[in-house]
Amino acid sequence: MSESELEEMGPVDYLVVEFPGNRMTGEGFPLLVDLVDRGIIRILDLLFVRKDSDGSVAAVELRDLGDEVDLSVFEGASSGLLDQEDIDEAGKALEPGNSAGIIVYENVWAAPLAGALRRSGAQVVAGGRIPVDALLASLEAAEAAGS
Repeated sequence: MSESELEEMGPVDYLVVEFPGNRMTGEGFPLLVDLVDRGIIRILDLLFVRKDSDGSVAAVELRDLGDEVDLSVFEGASSGLLDQEDIDEAGKALEPGNSAGIIVYENVWAAPLAGALRRSGAQVVAGGRIPVDALLASLEAAEAAGS
């Protein structure tokens, strides 16, 4: 990827999604494909890992996840951004006996804004996520204070 292409990219985020007991229903995967198809996100990396009962963490090939979920659409979704250090770090968040999907994605919807801001010399100096539970608690507290 060239420097000019990087300058026009949207913000890049990652998620680690844990599947208890290695049970993956696949319910969310069509929604992920829809986000890609609509140009909202672009998947840069998608990797699955498993944490064994002894605490060891290893990457799992898509084809080794079983036949109950068709993940072939995600074959080849690898930019090489994720390495063993990332796998180990994700493994720290997992309970033994569980698996996880690690996804790195570009927020394509924000690319035009991000590019314009970069060209004007602006830069993001802070960012983060507000967990849904914290948002709900804040809204409930505001409602309680208002009544």
